[in-house]
Amino acid sequence: MVDDRWQWYPPEVEGWLGALWGKSAGRAGGTANLLLSHMLDTAAVAEIVWDRYLPPVTRRRLDAVAGGPGKGRRLFAWLCGIHDCGKATPVFQCLDPAGEAAVRQAGLSWDKYAVKGVSWRHDKAGARVLRALLTEATWSKEQVGWVWPLVAGHHGLVPTLGQLSPPKRNERLQGNSRPWKLAQSALVEVFSRELGYEGEAPLAAVEPLEVPSRAVQLQLAGFVVMADWIASDERHFTGVSDLARVTMPQARQRAAAAWARLGLRGGWGALPLPGPEAFRDRFGHGPRPSQELVLDVVRRMGGPGLVIVEAPMGEGKTKAALAAAELMAARHGADGVFLGMPTQATADPMFTQVRSWLREVGDGLEDQVALLHGKRMVNKQWRALLEGTGEWGQDADSYYSSVGEDEFGMSTDCFDGCEGGERRVPAEWFLGRRRGLLSPFAVGTIDQLLYAATRTKHVMLRTAGLMGKVVILDEVHAADVYMSQFLLEGLWWLGQAGVPVVLLSATLPPEQRRDLAAAYLAGTQSAEAPAAPELPEPQGYPSVTAVWPGRDGQPEVLVESTESWRHDLQVRIEVLHEQPATDAQAADDDTGPADAAVTDYLRERLTDGGCVLIIRNTVARAQATFDALHKEYGADVRLLHARLHAGHRADRTQEVLELLGPPREGSDRPGRLIVVATQLAEQSFDVDADLLITDLAPMDLLLQRIGRLHRHDGVKRPHALSQPTVVVTGIGLDGDRAPYILRASEGIYGRYLLLRTAAEVGRAATSDEGAWSIPGQVPDLVARVYGTDPVVPAAWAEAEAQGWQEWEERQTERRAKAAGYLLTRAGEHGAQTLAGLHYGALGKLAEGQFEALVRDGDPSAEVVLVRRLGEDDVRAVTGRSLGPNGEVAAEVVDDVLSGTVRLPARLTEAAEQALGPLSGWRDHPWLRHSLALELDGQGEAVIGDFRLRYDDLLGLVVSGGRPYR
Repeated sequence: MVDDRWQWYPPEVEGWLGALWGKSAGRAGGTANLLLSHMLDTAAVAEIVWDRYLPPVTRRRLDAVAGGPGKGRRLFAWLCGIHDCGKATPVFQCLDPAGEAAVRQAGLSWDKYAVKGVSWRHDKAGARVLRALLTEATWSKEQVGWVWPLVAGHHGLVPTLGQLSPPKRNERLQGNSRPWKLAQSALVEVFSRELGYEGEAPLAAVEPLEVPSRAVQLQLAGFVVMADWIASDERHFTGVSDLARVTMPQARQRAAAAWARLGLRGGWGALPLPGPEAFRDRFGHGPRPSQELVLDVVRRMGGPGLVIVEAPMGEGKTKAALAAAELMAARHGADGVFLGMPTQATADPMFTQVRSWLREVGDGLEDQVALLHGKRMVNKQWRALLEGTGEWGQDADSYYSSVGEDEFGMSTDCFDGCEGGERRVPAEWFLGRRRGLLSPFAVGTIDQLLYAATRTKHVMLRTAGLMGKVVILDEVHAADVYMSQFLLEGLWWLGQAGVPVVLLSATLPPEQRRDLAAAYLAGTQSAEAPAAPELPEPQGYPSVTAVWPGRDGQPEVLVESTESWRHDLQVRIEVLHEQPATDAQAADDDTGPADAAVTDYLRERLTDGGCVLIIRNTVARAQATFDALHKEYGADVRLLHARLHAGHRADRTQEVLELLGPPREGSDRPGRLIVVATQLAEQSFDVDADLLITDLAPMDLLLQRIGRLHRHDGVKRPHALSQPTVVVTGIGLDGDRAPYILRASEGIYGRYLLLRTAAEVGRAATSDEGAWSIPGQVPDLVARVYGTDPVVPAAWAEAEAQGWQEWEERQTERRAKAAGYLLTRAGEHGAQTLAGLHYGALGKLAEGQFEALVRDGDPSAEVVLVRRLGEDDVRAVTGRSLGPNGEVAAEVVDDVLSGTVRLPARLTEAAEQALGPLSGWRDHPWLRHSLALELDGQGEAVIGDFRLRYDDLLGLVVSGGRPYR
């Protein structure tokens, strides 16, 4: 059969394309893969991505870009497959000796001295080749302008147009002779005809009709990378060196087989509108008034937009958000959900809840949920689900790493499907670095969204995963000013992409609510910084605020409120006054008189028993309080904080949740229990305390803590604790002067907000009522503290003014610091293309460095505790023996990982200098990068000037070094 693909070209062209290689034999299963073959493989993968993975809304948008219904699929495949056209250049073809010889033998030549040792990447070379060819094909400047960055950025960094010039303007790197120009043109044209663009000038037929938004361009850039990485897997795409076998039908067969073996799939696809009983079907009960309000507002919205749900703790915001997500997905064509939580500790139980919800939705979706945070391998449920997929001799987080970025193709860390077992997690391909958000559903820390708002390599993979989903973010009030810059940037991109977003919070300061809405709306308008929207204040609580772009592009706003399902509690406010300590170290933790006062107070209040939650603002202060109370109450006291190793922390958290969680049949509430905790108990911690003692915190966080007080109905309480009471510590109020505030608290939160909160606390504590009405007063209390109206006594005015100045300077400094890392540089939100997106981008970052990037503060090191009891006697914290060099048998891995603990930030430098993995861990996929902290028989170790001791009751105790300043 005559191959008529070459009828348009001189005879030698067929020989050229039969020699130009895309993957060397060493990277393609032993046989070189022709460049045209790899491009068609990638296009064929893209077709399957379109058919079986892309969200309906993305397909609709790309249809519009391509010129109408049914046209987007072919354009999408073309955009993905064209990515490697820059390999048809001398600078690339000279990289493999065997490939170079074949190309020269076919008649394409170059001056080897002109290209030898010169760094000129094929992604930039390809963008330069394609720009010239598309311009020659009479594409408009606007269409050329948005397409070339997809090629230039397919290795993760999008350059500027000025960066497309080869070094020293050496055009010989590109191939500036007539044969090379013809070979490049023929490659692109033959590729285009294989996809169905016919005629003598197929490139002209490819030209899109519309220019997509930058958000859609960024999403496309991510899918280009996804298709390329899948098609670069030599296990499924072995080399094809016979040009006659390089056809689109052959590529489609290879792609279909690879997709099936990798086990990839999308989310719920085209989803029908949920019926009136959907909420009850999913959760086993009908919606509460606030939950019904959320659904009602979502139904009334004229398009995808931003929904802010403010409701008391325990109101059921998460269930409302999940129900709203299903409704939004059905209306707007989203294919999954990302749910971001403030911490790893809160993400773990949410992972379980989302799986339960999807179990009721059906279609096996509960097994399509990825858990995304840095310590997911410590999560026993995730591990069990993961190990149920088959034999795991490697860690998904490293084994399924990104494609190697050398000039040949795949790295040695390629990926493959699971060879057995029942799959209980998303396909393994989704579990590698940067790819987690591409999973159909994902639960993780809010950091996952914040990472997608950074100017970092391969950010397009993260955004591609987000932009086809409904995004839910819980406890958004917890984002400080630094994190908020990334949150606002992320909302801008989600707004431009038309992604439905649901934000959850107990309550928000009015300014923060406006900022969140403004950022999303700015994205819908592709604006740099529009005027804040006219956003009416909610007139009740709980409330729902929704914004979306109207048909004329102008913002639409809907603000509604309802009553809580629970009656207001009259929460009594008391202050247990403290005075400054004279010793500098004690000023940090105030471990003496303060704890004696708490002990005395509880001695009076717990005569008939009761369950008490005590929240301290520092670990050391919590340890000291526990130590004092343990002497008085013994086994009735529990301690929870971040310096417990993972095993202790998980076990104690579970125990406390079982003892003080929602009442259930067969469970007994203890007659007396005292839980001492840090801020871990502040968020998504479903416990019920009869009495709360808490260090002073800014009002919104203080109210979060109060949310643990008398939280559940039907709980029997001692008569003395029948009225909910919060006792505020860490302050000393003196009407004649500004109050004493614990220095450590000021270091965490700043003096300004603490002063204003202290004023409200003092006012309530000395009033006739002596109480706050919760949750009814919550919005007003937050608005007063975060507003500008005077709230502090006149005697505090000078201290407040000084505190405000310090706070404002710090806020400005932190905003500026974050701005340098944002995905969009200042003044460029109105740009039309991705060109230059990564100008000034950060270099390659390890996953652990991303957290430090989006969460301001000194980085902290994580270590794995082991006990060395003798030269050859090494044990996990559980007591199980390891090899003499720390070698870990498979059945002991959990025991070793349970020893994970994070050190205080001030130890980071010393720890990174002094510690490393045990020699027996160097080949272990989960431990090879871990820092081992070897404790002696007394549980002690020394790092630099610091002495560390792990106490099974107190956790990690640190002494020495420099005291707190």
